[in-house]
Amino acid sequence: MTTTPTTSLPRHLTGNYAPVTDEVVATDLPVSGRLPEGLEGSFLRNGPNPASGRSAHWFSGDGMVHRLDLADGRALAYRNRFVQTATLTRGATTFDAEGRRDLTAGAANTHVIRHAGRLLALEETCLPYELTDELDTVGPIDFGGRLQTGFTAHPKLCPLTGELHAFAYGWTAPYLTYHVIDAAGQLVTSRDVEVPGSTMVHDVNLTERFVVFMDLPMVFDLALATAGAMPYRFDPSYGARLGVLRRDDPHGEVRWFEIDPCYVFHPVNAHDDGTTITIDVARYPELWTDPAAPATACLWRWTIDLERGTVTERQLDDRPCEFPRLDDRQVGLRARRAWTTTMPGASAEGAGGSITVHDLEALTSRTLHLGAGRVAGEAVFAPADDRPGGPGWLLAHLHDATTDRSEVIVLDADDVEAGPVATVHLPVRVPHGFHGSWLS
Repeated sequence: MTTTPTTSLPRHLTGNYAPVTDEVVATDLPVSGRLPEGLEGSFLRNGPNPASGRSAHWFSGDGMVHRLDLADGRALAYRNRFVQTATLTRGATTFDAEGRRDLTAGAANTHVIRHAGRLLALEETCLPYELTDELDTVGPIDFGGRLQTGFTAHPKLCPLTGELHAFAYGWTAPYLTYHVIDAAGQLVTSRDVEVPGSTMVHDVNLTERFVVFMDLPMVFDLALATAGAMPYRFDPSYGARLGVLRRDDPHGEVRWFEIDPCYVFHPVNAHDDGTTITIDVARYPELWTDPAAPATACLWRWTIDLERGTVTERQLDDRPCEFPRLDDRQVGLRARRAWTTTMPGASAEGAGGSITVHDLEALTSRTLHLGAGRVAGEAVFAPADDRPGGPGWLLAHLHDATTDRSEVIVLDADDVEAGPVATVHLPVRVPHGFHGSWLS
């Protein structure tokens, strides 16, 4: 399978951003190195892959989920499948001919998670889509009719309660809605969160006691939407705020704290001690304001003092980073270790990417530079034992531009600089994508 030619195509349809067309199943994949004993499960990742070969923006391609199964020191199987959304199968659009919202319309292209026995493909404009273990599409789910909004690509699973904390944002009031799905998979809470306008709310923060919303100045622009462009623009005059809601009072007051204008797609993690909330994020000072200068996020920390009513903002690192992750068993809790990925931008074609493990307490880091033309996506953690924050491995899809081939690399999370302990060679190219999960 070859990469789509680059002639007159936007960057998000060229190189390893170019879509693939075939759904495949391959077994007994070749492995370089040695897969660790105990690494048994499935590595899943979702991403945009326009079935037609064209999309207006990288964010809008049809969802394709990739699955790699590992056990007994072998790479047992790889498969990929399009998410059969209503948009893909029947051309459904966000609004029907009568102007009614169709919540089944969307790409389901951003994340794939498991909760309450369901495997869900997620994107922030439509309902979740349930998949089988073989990645066949069951269909959209609305939790028995209780979900009356879109969903999020980034719900937060509480490791203490099993609850899934989610939200949805929209173009008309109410602009932001908060949802809680209990450990059994029932939607038990939905409430509006009052914000002054329609903004792109990509992620949320969860701690043991609080949910923290990010109301940031990426505002909806009807003119851009009408023109078929990405319908959001950065407008610092909107302001920027963090909204704190107590988890034990989900219908209670949201307390707002002003911060400097910025944008955040992805927090690293958050935790609280009852009176102070600490949030680490990949922060952009601005976004999409200059097409000739690719936006860059760096690692920052927000510290909310609930007693004083203040927020302290501090930059922790000056290197570009994105796709932050940690041991999922520590989401919302104090975690010392997290990792980020660097993908070179348009101005650095041919450069290599990197994966960095951060010590969030000592504020030190260790980085694996992948080499020229080798770019990895988000690194997902697979635990080696039952201790949250304990040893384990990082798995990431990697594309090598010199061969136009894709691999899954396996790194020791405590020794990333040593390089891959194993590399699984995939039978097809896997385009750059977004987020995924390790299912043990």
